[in-house]
Amino acid sequence: MSRMLNLVQAINEALDLKLADDPRVVLLGEDIGKNGGVFRATDGLLEKYGEERVIDTPLAESAIIGTSIGMAVNGLIPVPEIQFLAFIFPALDQLFSHVARMRYRSQGQFPVPMTIRTPYGAGIHGPELHAESVESFFAHTPGLKVVVPSGPYDAKGLLISAIEDPDPVVFLEPTKLYRAFREEVPEGLYRVPIGKAKRVREGEDVSVFAWGSMLHTALKVAEAIERERGWTCDVIDLRTLYPLDRDAIVESVQKTGRAVVVHEAHKTAGLGAEIVSLINEEALLYLRAPIKRIAGFDVPVPFFALEDEYMPTEARIRAGIEETITF
Repeated sequence: MSRMLNLVQAINEALDLKLADDPRVVLLGEDIGKNGGVFRATDGLLEKYGEERVIDTPLAESAIIGTSIGMAVNGLIPVPEIQFLAFIFPALDQLFSHVARMRYRSQGQFPVPMTIRTPYGAGIHGPELHAESVESFFAHTPGLKVVVPSGPYDAKGLLISAIEDPDPVVFLEPTKLYRAFREEVPEGLYRVPIGKAKRVREGEDVSVFAWGSMLHTALKVAEAIERERGWTCDVIDLRTLYPLDRDAIVESVQKTGRAVVVHEAHKTAGLGAEIVSLINEEALLYLRAPIKRIAGFDVPVPFFALEDEYMPTEARIRAGIEETITF
């Protein structure tokens, strides 16, 4: 059996199922209890599981992550929510110095089974520090896994896999996609494996790599180019940003001989640069054109009036793909 759910409903269902399935699972974060979270991702869970398992915290991100560390090393499975990704900045010391290093520091004696959920990305016209895409911070930190779902089905399956993972996972939820569309989501527990990309559109002329909300913008462009020019794009949803599915990236480029990477994070030192390096190391001799990166600009994410101009637009993505194919 399955139902048509949007992404935030799929997240809520995954949390509900894991709370019911494993008494060690505990949720904590700002306004997640009585209010059900700023986007209502935890709506109804306080009433169902009580204040000891769905915990409203003070506005103190460092304390949220620090408390979660103590829970994790003492046998619980915390799922802290950071209200918006940029709000995690006060907690980066806890995250980088302790969460990511605890297994290494303790020589394997103390794993940290923790899933840090947070909305990320632009597209909802929020105020400053509500639209950041700094996923490369976490992908650059050994000891952390980084996951980004692009739709409801994957969101539920990946979140269940993340909560069951023995190591810490940063789970980035594209804010723009929370209620953007619905798709069929099976009832009950199921898993989408961490570390595996997904081909969402078969193509022969160019590989397009994207994640989060940018996947859907890239798909619109791929459909238009095929309809109008006859060129086909091999569109890959990375889903996991660390560890990358290196085999899927290389296999696609070996097939098409061309590559375009699309992400809304700042271009300089963004994850696209790592993907380009991987392709150069593993598939250079297959390339028929330089690799293109279509990304956000190297400026702070602007206020809402200019937010749409900051994000990679369909026109920018299309120009990049056409330049690559016609090189």
